Amino acid sequence: MIKNLLRGFVALSLALVPLIASTPAQAVQTPQGLRAAQVTTLADAVGLVPAEDEDRTGYTRSSFKHWNSGTVADGCNTRNEVLLAEATTAPAVASGCKLTGGTWLSYYDGQEVTDPGALDIDHMVPLAEAWDSGASAWTAARREAYANDQGAAASLVAVTARSNRQKSDQDPAEWLPPAPEAQCRYVGDWVATKLRWQLTADTTEMDALKVLAEGPCENSIVFYTPAP
Repeated sequence: MIKNLLRGFVALSLALVPLIASTPAQAVQTPQGLRAAQVTTLADAVGLVPAEDEDRTGYTRSSFKHWNSGTVADGCNTRNEVLLAEATTAPAVASGCKLTGGTWLSYYDGQEVTDPGALDIDHMVPLAEAWDSGASAWTAARREAYANDQGAAASLVAVTARSNRQKSDQDPAEWLPPAPEAQCRYVGDWVATKLRWQLTADTTEMDALKVLAEGPCENSIVFYTPAP
């Protein structure tokens, strides 16, 4: 699956981090067919996110069509393709892409899950937050691409329904994963998604990201590729 390939590439990229940790952002070689990848420190990545006020005027969840038919002609929609990509033990796939069995690790709260119906597929940057941060000006097709983005491992993540609903549409100034060991990964994934889709951050969000980037997450590295 695409997300598994990307995760393997992320691991390879992070092995190069000591060579580039002091640079603002550098392109690294990518597998054929992928756009130029960027690897940078979290602090530098935060500095690349434009700061602007947010505006939710006109937002409706239906403005972002999901889930669509996914990236592979396998009869599965995006939700199920993400579940298949992120399973630590692969589920059985029946007619109509019905998934049974399998195991997942919800990294937000460290919970192991064996029922795919107990998982939500979370948009790393929630749809409402994306709208506030620039997606309101996008075409319907680009919003659909965002809502079903499997081109970056950070964009969509299988987590427990409880943790996803606790998060809701909040940004990192308002919510972080309850598992402390997940928080720096989460902030890095958040910033990577904002950069991938050229989204902005408001003052409160930006201040929180800077505190995390200069404090407990100062050694975190961000990997991202610009969206098509």
